[in-house]
Amino acid sequence: MHRRLITVAILAAGTFLSLSSPAHAQIATTVDNHGKQVFVNDDSPSGRRGSTISSPSVPAGFHSVDAQPKSATDVTDPRLDRIVRDAADRHHVDQALVKAVINQESGWNPGAVSRKGAIGLMQLIPGTAQRFGAGNPFDPAQNVEAGTTYLKSLLDRYDNNLSLSLAAYNAGEHAVDMNGGVPAYRETQQYVQKVTEAYFRSDSGRNTTLWTPPRRPLRKEVDSKGRVVYTNE
Repeated sequence: MHRRLITVAILAAGTFLSLSSPAHAQIATTVDNHGKQVFVNDDSPSGRRGSTISSPSVPAGFHSVDAQPKSATDVTDPRLDRIVRDAADRHHVDQALVKAVINQESGWNPGAVSRKGAIGLMQLIPGTAQRFGAGNPFDPAQNVEAGTTYLKSLLDRYDNNLSLSLAAYNAGEHAVDMNGGVPAYRETQQYVQKVTEAYFRSDSGRNTTLWTPPRRPLRKEVDSKGRVVYTNE
């Protein structure tokens, strides 16, 4: 009888442990900002947006941006907003465009570092940072000043063509010039599309006199009755 009670106790304990152990989360798939398919545990903590790989200490006086903005214009730190506004005004670039670039590049994380070594808010590679005077590209003011100067130089180079300027910011002037337009790189094409969409959002605060919103391309569809329909919705 005593042995039977011990056996029952062991079985009950095993059942309790199996019920209380957390089940393995299912693997979910998602697509990152560069179009890569990523497999993620459903119960894993969500990663940072942007191209951040490591996050060095944020400069003193600035907040670490863990809660990402909902849109390109939703800047959580007023000092970053002022830095962008001042740099954009100095170089005669629409501040809404600079914000759209920053939102896509780093998600407003001053300490963002990409796999390719691009640094800071506007993701400057060391050569570009040096070329446009950012001695410390982790410093938000220096980074935005250099990035805005670079963006303005591209707008001038490509006669204010927004798509070509954004493509060059992502892939380099050489790639745009060699291809005679936006390169057929998936990352670059998605980059141009996402920044353009953010810039032309109704709540972006953009200067509406600078560019006309791009028209959506016509798309061919077949409705439920077999009729061919062309739409740009």
